[in-house]
Amino acid sequence: MAQNNAELADFLKRARAQGDPERAGLPPDGRVRRVPGLRREEVARLAGVSTDYYTRLEQGRRIVPSPAVVDALGRALGLDDAGQAHLRDLIGVGGPVGRRRTTGAQRLRPGVHQLFDSLDGVPALALGRRTDVLAANRLARALFTDFEAIPAPRRNYARWMFLDPAARALFADWEAQARNAVESLRLEVGRDPGDRATLALLAELRELSPEFDRWWEQHRVHQRTHGSKRLTHPLVGELTVEYETVALPGDPDTTLFLYTTAAGTASRQALDLLASWTLTALAR
Repeated sequence: MAQNNAELADFLKRARAQGDPERAGLPPDGRVRRVPGLRREEVARLAGVSTDYYTRLEQGRRIVPSPAVVDALGRALGLDDAGQAHLRDLIGVGGPVGRRRTTGAQRLRPGVHQLFDSLDGVPALALGRRTDVLAANRLARALFTDFEAIPAPRRNYARWMFLDPAARALFADWEAQARNAVESLRLEVGRDPGDRATLALLAELRELSPEFDRWWEQHRVHQRTHGSKRLTHPLVGELTVEYETVALPGDPDTTLFLYTTAAGTASRQALDLLASWTLTALAR
């Protein structure tokens, strides 16, 4: 728990500051709020604990509440599913903290590589711990970047997003996508706070990217399950792709991202054109 106390204190303070008294169902009490968000005593009352108990939690004291109290705190703070999962991880009731501690390189099963190769018309990425890019099929490399040309130790989606100028030019909604990457990493750090490779990546990004450092300090978390990305591709122009994520049974540290476009749209035409171009380039 010692490694998590500062993270827990920071997360609770920021979550409380973002709380909405009206949405939480608190009646007006006539007092002027000098700062936004919920008061400590309000969070405690909503969660059914004493103000002193909640205060000690927010101070990062070594307390391990019951799962029921953690769930009540999440509801009191208005956390979404990702936020509640992060709170459980930081407190230590979501599973053993630092449970992965895997030092070896991640590798995909051969069958997953075969699956990716068969998805000719669907861009597909496999992301591992700390958003390391484990695989990208031909169309994903054409749509985003040739990840295979990046040395394996630095083949990381978040690093590419923040440190490669081509990524900023590619995403029409770069800020939204970049913030999602930060918030996903925040969620992962809560699960395995002592992972050295993750900490090294964070140190690099915080030093080299002012945006990353600023958004990291906000301590928001996000679980990417589906969404959309708006691109301005250098070969086929503007298009919007939708993505769905797929978890691999037996491999919780790996997530597959599959990208599609709506039938009959300019985005579908652009993706089809890109697929055709990659086949032509491959035949040369």
